[in-house]
Amino acid sequence: MSSLPAWLTDERLSADIEPLLRQTDAESLERLAAEAQAVTLRRFGRIISLYAPLYLSNFCSSGCVYCGFASDRKSPRRKLDVGEIEKELMAMKVLGIGDVLLLTGERTAAVGFDYLRRAVEIAARHMPRVAVEAFPMSVAEYRGLAECGCTGITIYQETYDPANYRDLHRWGPKQDFLERLETPERAISGGIRSVGIGALLGLSEPVGEALAVLRHARHLCKTYWKAGVSVSFPRIRPQEGGFQPSFTVSDRFLARMIFAFRVGMPDVDLVLSTRESSAFRDGMAGLGITRMSIASRTTVGGYVAADATSASQFEVCDGRSAEAFCAALRAKNLDPVFKNWDAAYNNPLASEASA
Repeated sequence: MSSLPAWLTDERLSADIEPLLRQTDAESLERLAAEAQAVTLRRFGRIISLYAPLYLSNFCSSGCVYCGFASDRKSPRRKLDVGEIEKELMAMKVLGIGDVLLLTGERTAAVGFDYLRRAVEIAARHMPRVAVEAFPMSVAEYRGLAECGCTGITIYQETYDPANYRDLHRWGPKQDFLERLETPERAISGGIRSVGIGALLGLSEPVGEALAVLRHARHLCKTYWKAGVSVSFPRIRPQEGGFQPSFTVSDRFLARMIFAFRVGMPDVDLVLSTRESSAFRDGMAGLGITRMSIASRTTVGGYVAADATSASQFEVCDGRSAEAFCAALRAKNLDPVFKNWDAAYNNPLASEASA
């Protein structure tokens, strides 16, 4: 492996947050929660922006030990065709969703760039905001997605520990640690306006992972200050293959991590998905978290008609309907927002021409 980028091991980028993560007493957690809530209210108000994932395919070429889509899993493989993508998007729109995250496994012959680009084109006709969570791509490929209406990507490094990363990714293109690490920068260079990063918590020692994510986010914010950066906090969930994480990440530590990130990065969207329980999500909303998934399906084609034979990437924990989830937010005096932008701003070339 080539040498690691200097920012990944630069402890100065995380020196202010490390003490907050290493505290364990309840009193310090309460103080941190109060500070995070104040920062969140001051910067984001009471708005919680909502999105939903759409799984396009469960084909994958990699052997990640922790994933239900790994290429050695025995569940049937499928991908949505053009008509099915349209139907899924229509079903999502009925739920009020205007922000979609398109997901695939790692690049395969069945599902590559051309397929993903076509899916983005279709989604951009129906949804004001389209993002992708897929395989790493080149600058030119990201430019192609941006021209079709893609405004954001999400890509988790999974673990920032290079040795552990090598052991967890048994085969396939995802074995390349540095290529994955550099993906957000290629996406921004290709015209993608926002990038989401994170570690899959439970794969490596939690404090070290949190600090690495923080350094990565701060590096991106400083280097690419015109782009949007968000941070997600996914924890390992049960999945086909039965992988058990080596490290326990408690609710208390995860809450502390979220609060510390909010205090340390006041302007960054912090994201919490339906991997987490309804009780935990309700508790974190407005205390640091500003963006959440809703009514998620983690199987291919799950919005029109759930397929019992289709593998899910992981088990959803918060299975509430969109209506129930929004009601819970409003009960906390928070404002669930499905759309707060106009699709006319999605095409960077059109935006530049009208400027």
